[in-house]
Amino acid sequence: QVQLVESGGGLVQAGGSLRLACAASGSIFSFNVMGWYRQAPGKQRELVAVITRSGTTTYADSVKGRFTISKEHDKNTVSLLMNSLQPDDTAVYYCYAPRPDGIVYWGKGTLVTVSS
Repeated sequence: QVQLVESGGGLVQAGGSLRLACAASGSIFSFNVMGWYRQAPGKQRELVAVITRSGTTTYADSVKGRFTISKEHDKNTVSLLMNSLQPDDTAVYYCYAPRPDGIVYWGKGTLVTVSS
């Protein structure tokens, strides 16, 4: 059983930056993919960014060029650097890690609020 714990959320003004971190209780090397989702009030959860074991990254169109996902195997951490934040980025951000057998681990989320 792997536990994912997010940190780094908070209140920031539009144009500002935040760095989210997802710390896993076990090794992240076993996961082929890890990533971040977000859910804004009244909206469905949406994919923000993913990173594969080999380091290939994919981003939602809405965050391309502004967000960067990275990982540190030695720290069992996946991070999300968010620049040029906008009010539409306001959401609870969740770390996720799907296992090859279909089981998906989720963190409890961290709230990001961007004021205009």
